[in-house]
Amino acid sequence: MLVKIRPGAQLSGAEQEFVDCLRALPSTAFAAVDAQVGDNGTRQIDAVVITPRGVTVVEVRGFRRRQSGILGVSDDEPFTISGTPADFDDENVANPIERLEQAVFAVKSKLERALIDPGHVCGVVALIPFRGVVVRPARTNVRSGIDVIVANVPDATELRIYLEGFAAGPRSWSADRVISAASALGVTAPSRAELIADGFDEQAAHSHLPAALAPPPPAPPPPSPPTRSQHAVTWAVVAVAVIGMLVVFGVVATAVARDEPHPGSEPEATSSTVAPSPPPYRPRDCYPFQTDC
Repeated sequence: MLVKIRPGAQLSGAEQEFVDCLRALPSTAFAAVDAQVGDNGTRQIDAVVITPRGVTVVEVRGFRRRQSGILGVSDDEPFTISGTPADFDDENVANPIERLEQAVFAVKSKLERALIDPGHVCGVVALIPFRGVVVRPARTNVRSGIDVIVANVPDATELRIYLEGFAAGPRSWSADRVISAASALGVTAPSRAELIADGFDEQAAHSHLPAALAPPPPAPPPPSPPTRSQHAVTWAVVAVAVIGMLVVFGVVATAVARDEPHPGSEPEATSSTVAPSPPPYRPRDCYPFQTDC
């Protein structure tokens, strides 16, 4: 995993522990730590993690003392550990869920203003207990797209599972899109070669964005000038065609000349007289000894 911290950032102990967790993970991802969003960078985001499949915003919370036990998570109530309020290192944030939701909205708006469509942005609260402290469950789903993870360097299994599976969509984040997003978030972007070596695609095979117009194919090269042999073949074809047309015209003219009457010849006389037809036969009765019957 590639991790970049904003220049000049002052990380708390819990945030530094979270950075060490990320750097120890073999997952393909880019983490922008202490990103600046909002108008003129007035809002600080603990971390934005981009994987080939999506974006998640991280709200990091540490503890002021060692607390072990069962984690209780609620939308509108303070977090508890075995019924006792969680003693976070930030006294002003009893429930990090509301702050996380605001951070998710701010990151999404920042990317959209940079003409980068982030798709569905998820969020996770990362609780970082002291090493050796056990807080369970290590992962809690508050609602769709919002989770709570317990992790530190010795126990980062659930964090790795979350980062590798929080987005189930296609691989839509290429190396170039990650560089553009890092620039929009005010974090030094890794090089394109580093992102590709980490596992990002040079160009995403699938994307929720409209596909960019492909460059037009190169124009075919102009035809080469005809050679002498091509000139000779062309003229030979033309000559054969002309000769063929002349032969056809000659045959047609000969046939027409044979059908015309010769001068001086008289047309055969025809008679308009109709030969008389014989009278119809009518039998007569003859008498005995009649001489003309």
